[in-house]
Amino acid sequence: MIITTLSGRELNQDLGRAKRASNEGPVIITDRGRPVHVLLSFDEYKRLTGKTRSLADMLAAPEAGDVDLPLPPRTEHAKPTDLS
Repeated sequence: MIITTLSGRELNQDLGRAKRASNEGPVIITDRGRPVHVLLSFDEYKRLTGKTRSLADMLAAPEAGDVDLPLPPRTEHAKPTDLS
């Protein structure tokens, strides 16, 4: 993780740079040399705030192969159907 520090002035002059840097790690925004804000990617924000994802979000994610879905054991059993 790369931590980037930008002054408020630098942020205003090159917002695109701050956005790109937030994909690599947090961007600390300073005012008169003092840290006052942190810019994060939305994925990192969700991870830190513990927001749960929907099943559709998890399956659509690139890392979907690594998602472990804890499913309870099945208790229902199929019964033969009379189609006559």
